[in-house]
Amino acid sequence: QVQLVESGGGLVQTGGSLRLSCAASGRTFSRYVMGWFRQPPGKEREFVAVINWTGSTTYAADSVKGRFTISRDNAKNTVYLQMNSLKPEDTAVYYCAADTRNNWSVRPQLYDYWGQGTQVTVSS
Repeated sequence: QVQLVESGGGLVQTGGSLRLSCAASGRTFSRYVMGWFRQPPGKEREFVAVINWTGSTTYAADSVKGRFTISRDNAKNTVYLQMNSLKPEDTAVYYCAADTRNNWSVRPQLYDYWGQGTQVTVSS
């Protein structure tokens, strides 16, 4: 069982920055691929970024590439999403998720555990 708790969301102006954190429970956190997803108002959940278990490899969606950075600290059981140059279209509930089978996927269906989400609102 893995429990995930996101934090760091809030209201920010266009061009601003936020850093989201996702704290995980469980001794095997360091073995899992971790992902960030988001769900804009009235839309489906979409992939944002993914990181492998060591943190050596990452992949981000084209819409956030160059602006968002995913990272992890296995000693702290935490994965981060640094978001810079935020735009109004980044407004969404942001979720972290654990892929315990290491599928390395952008599909939310292949992630086993999810946090409760944290709201990010970017004002124009």
